[in-house]
This record gives sequence, C-alpha cells and structure tokens, in this order.
Amino acid sequence: MKIFNGEFSDTEVKYPVENLLGEGQELKDLLFLDIETTGLSPANSNLYMIGVVYNEDGIWCYRQFFAEKYEEEYQILKEFTDFARNFKLFIHYNGNRFDLPYLTKKCEHFSLDFDISSFGGVDIYRRIAGYRDLLGLPDMKQKTVEEYLGIDRDDVYSGGELISRYHDYVCYGDEKLLTELILHNREDIKGMLSVIQMLAYPDMFLRPVRVMGVKANYFKAPDGRRSQEIIMRLRFGAALPVPLSFRGLGCYFSGDGTDGALKVPLYDEEMKYFYANFKDYYYLPAEDIAIHKSIAGFVDKDHRKQAVAADCYTRKKSLFLPEWDMVFTPFYKREYRSREIFFELTDEFKKSRSGFNMYAEHVLSAMLEYGA
Repeated sequence: MKIFNGEFSDTEVKYPVENLLGEGQELKDLLFLDIETTGLSPANSNLYMIGVVYNEDGIWCYRQFFAEKYEEEYQILKEFTDFARNFKLFIHYNGNRFDLPYLTKKCEHFSLDFDISSFGGVDIYRRIAGYRDLLGLPDMKQKTVEEYLGIDRDDVYSGGELISRYHDYVCYGDEKLLTELILHNREDIKGMLSVIQMLAYPDMFLRPVRVMGVKANYFKAPDGRRSQEIIMRLRFGAALPVPLSFRGLGCYFSGDGTDGALKVPLYDEEMKYFYANFKDYYYLPAEDIAIHKSIAGFVDKDHRKQAVAADCYTRKKSLFLPEWDMVFTPFYKREYRSREIFFELTDEFKKSRSGFNMYAEHVLSAMLEYGA
C-alpha cells in the first residue's frame, strides 16, 4: 500500500463553502473524496484508490490511499476510515450514486465500524444536474463541467479506461502505469475544488437574491408597440463562474460574476379583480362591475342580475407586473378564463426592497420551471 500526500497550493476555491456548512461546522470539517475501482459492483470488483482533499490552516491538502495489490483493499479502506473520522461533511461528485454506496458495502464486507450515513454530505453532481439544459451542456460528467469552466487536465483517461491499466500495474509494477493512475485520481479531487463553484447556479434559484436597484424602461416591442418593463439589478451571494443569459415567460436574465439584471414586462392597462364568492354579488351590466348584495338595495332590479364567476369582478386601471403563482395578492386577470395573473405595482410596493427581493426570486424560479 502507498499513501501520497501533497498540497494544491495553486488552487483557489471560488465558491463560499461556508454555504455548505451545518451549524457548528468549520472549514476544517470538510472532506472532498473520490474513489477508483475495477468495476461498478462492490461484490465483484476491487477498490484500489481513495483520494481526499481537506483544508489545513488555510491550505488545501490531498491524500491518496493506493492499493498496490488486490489484497491491500482492506488496508486502504482502514487507513481512509481512520482518517475520515476526523471530518463531519463529505463532498463528492455523483458520490450518492456510486462512491458512498460502494464504500458502505466494502465496509460491511470487511466488518469495519464506519457509518458513512452519519456524516453530512454534498453531492455536487446531484445539485447541478438539473441545470444542464440551461447551461447548454451535453452532459454533466465532471470532465465536461471542467471544460465548461476552462480547466485543462494532463490526465487523458477515464476511470473505466484505467481499469485495465491497474490490472497491468498489479502484474508488472510499471511506474509509468502508477503515475497515470495517481494522476487521474489527483486531478479528479483537485477538479472538485473548481467544479464546486458550479453550485452558484442552483444558488441563484434556491438562495436569497438581493435587488440592488429597480428602474422602469420603455422599449419597442417586436410588433412595433411602445412597451414598458422594469429592470432589477441583482446581487448574488456566490459568483457565477461563467456568464449566463436566458429568456423565458417574456422576461430576460443576464448574469456575470455576482451581478445580474432581470427584465420583466410592465403593463399599464385596465385589469379585473374577480371575487371568489360570486353568489354574494350582483352584476351591473351598465357599469360593468359587480357589487356586494349588502349594498345593492338601491339598485333597480332591472339593472342588476345575479353574478356568475365570469362577471363577478371590479375593474382597475394601473401598472401591473406578471406572476406565475399567487405569491402577491390581490391578483388580477384580463378575463376570467385567462391563465395569466398579475399584481398591482403600487406606490407602497415600489418602496419595498424585501418585496422586490421576493419578486426577483419568484421570476427566476418561474423562468426555470416554466419558460427558460
């Protein structure tokens, strides 16, 4: 068995990893990990390397546990588990699907008292996989994501391609093969220190967004009409590693680093507020409004009729913003059967920083879910 130690002193983690820490946890409690095996099934394959990265006094250090022979599988697993007990949070790439279940089965096989489920965990792949289409990536393999981030590797092999090279190393002890095996795992664990910044994309939709300023703007719509929009200047807690822009639901987002801009249509028109309890209302055709029965006694019976859902409304001329769930109330519609809903941009709302923060989060989530 061999253990390789070193530092990634030239690597800067560009994501605020404190976002991942639980209560009472510190940077020293994080452990990045990646394993190398001769197959997918722990029952029919060997674990031959475990690579980890941890932070010691502000420096990212690595350790690789390598089995020179098949029989050393237990030794590297024992060395790893003894070392990993000092940490509280495991970070990995697709580890929920492969690395952690594999290690769990191997621990059970060797009767090692090490419960991986007792540690906190962050699967980078699991968190970013749903954003593949938004980012325009063909897949979410770690190497693909690294290429997206502009990271170059010296390693040219995949984990699967290295299986035969490991078998050859066990048979012949070729140092060149050892170098290739160690390099692949080392670049995997080093790559995670960079790939973790991809978490800024889900954070953009899942963590609070700050609106730094709002302004109204006039523009010429594709049909030639003079239209209005609001532009919200955004600030994110984590910098987007690659600039991003997308359209959806008539809105437009662009972001670069920690700054973003969100454009949303603003409608200056008359809309209708529909009352839910229409049985308690009369509809007045001449005025084209509904009034509650408690105040309709003065209206001639010939000028009123029992309201139905479609005509039980009051009309209002104002400025309106779209919404896609009933986040802001009261909500307005153009017609009863319209699917689009809006809320009024009141003078009070214009002064509400928290209101715009909530609205920006709502728009971004809706664009991702319905329209991006």
